[in-house]
Amino acid sequence: MTGLEQIAPPFRDMAHSIVWATVATVSSDGRPRTRILHPIWEWDGTDLEGWIATVPTPVKRAHLAAHPQVSVSYWAPTQDTCSAECHAQWYVDDDTCRRVWDRFAGGPEPVGYDPFIIDPWKDGPTSDQFAVIRLQPYRLRVMPGAVMTRGEGAPLTWSSDVDL
Repeated sequence: MTGLEQIAPPFRDMAHSIVWATVATVSSDGRPRTRILHPIWEWDGTDLEGWIATVPTPVKRAHLAAHPQVSVSYWAPTQDTCSAECHAQWYVDDDTCRRVWDRFAGGPEPVGYDPFIIDPWKDGPTSDQFAVIRLQPYRLRVMPGAVMTRGEGAPLTWSSDVDL
């Protein structure tokens, strides 16, 4: 088992290089649903948190109301993979939405982008079509493709002792 301080930077770097993630939620009747989303991750040396800018659809809202956890999985053609199991929380307040909007707008390539390019968000971060989901990981896994393709190294894993 690896400490968070050892796995968070390689997780963030791999996730940001891959950019798009498969994110799974679960409905109140236990049915999973996946979608492709674009999280951005922040590591301050102690805590790792992710942010997803998204349209707050009724399905996403209902799923997170029933089960406020998500699974986030990344894959690259090099066979690099990383995943995060997270507590998820909606934010719709203007201050948080503006901060996350700015984080994406000012983010490094290739994870950063101009949110105005998304049609439902043409009215900016205070639009009712813009919301953010905060991700607080309780389990992380990073597996460089060389582990699978050449048997080099080993996957890194981390789990929190705290039940979020």
